[in-house]
Amino acid sequence: MSQWMVFLTSLILSLLLTPVAIFLAPRLGAVDIPKDNRRMHDKPMPRFGGFAIFVSTMTSIAVFLAPGNQQIKGILVGGALIYALGLIDDIRGLSAKVKFIGQVAVACVVFAFGVRISFIAGFFSPGAELTFFPGLSAFVLTVIWIVGITNTINLIDGLDGLAAGVAMIASFSIAYAAYASLGAGTGMLSMLALAGGAAGFLPYNYYPAKIFMGDSGSLFLGFMLAALSIEGATKSAAIVATIVPVLVLGVPIFDTAFAILRRILNRKPIMEADKGHLHHRIMAAGFGQARAVLMLYGISGTMGVAAILLSRGLLVESIALLGIAVMLIYVFLSDAISKKLKLKAVNIAKQERNEEKEDRK
Repeated sequence: MSQWMVFLTSLILSLLLTPVAIFLAPRLGAVDIPKDNRRMHDKPMPRFGGFAIFVSTMTSIAVFLAPGNQQIKGILVGGALIYALGLIDDIRGLSAKVKFIGQVAVACVVFAFGVRISFIAGFFSPGAELTFFPGLSAFVLTVIWIVGITNTINLIDGLDGLAAGVAMIASFSIAYAAYASLGAGTGMLSMLALAGGAAGFLPYNYYPAKIFMGDSGSLFLGFMLAALSIEGATKSAAIVATIVPVLVLGVPIFDTAFAILRRILNRKPIMEADKGHLHHRIMAAGFGQARAVLMLYGISGTMGVAAILLSRGLLVESIALLGIAVMLIYVFLSDAISKKLKLKAVNIAKQERNEEKEDRK
């Protein structure tokens, strides 16, 4: 019953607070105005949805989880700081360098609270001996993990409902795998709270969106996924704490890695935005926003189930599902003629104009 209460409290609060966020956004100046052809919308949109996700998730965790838990306390502090960083960016705008420094600082704060990657279990072997990391290595790995995952969710927030849906699927998958392996611990309950916050916001954010989550929402979701998966690792050496989060977050992690590779090969700044992400590729293939998002939900869900099966020791079944997900990603990223991965950013706006010209003919 407590598991349902954690989720439902966050869900209901998020459902109630999102309309409030829509009302407050223009009054606070948190509005996304389309300024370039990278935007998928053509009119100003409120981008204050992170408020609903943040308040609902943090309230549920604070109410139902032990306030004396030092790691949960650190994650709550870090969540508040990362949300504030994103909110400032939504209202006033921050450079990529300042945001990166802020994310590293937040990661250092939660590390000080004991949220850290201090060991890892044997790969594909939950019962194997643990590999412990010394202080400096644990610090570096923790900061890289938190900053990296925080930015993966931020980078896939390019279509209506995409980031919220993927974060919800990831939260549910990690929560289920954690429950199956470790029981109803704090990490599992916190993931349910996060899933509820994303699920309550999703009806307002799914295509056609009435509100965006903004950087405050995407950074908060990414940070919480990263930090809470580490919190689970400090409780047990189970495989759920080491490999499952990587598999569940496979789509945003792959998309981020591919974006970095693409920008390096094209001699573009790594932090420079473009239309080369996986969701842009699906759009360029002729699918609308809603169908593109559903496809990515499907891939994320497949990887989530693969991670759950792996946590139960079903290696062959997990690899089979992972192979299916990889094949789908390859289909969307490959060129129909050369069968090579597309490393150049697509220009959907130009393609849409060409299609309109053809229609007129």
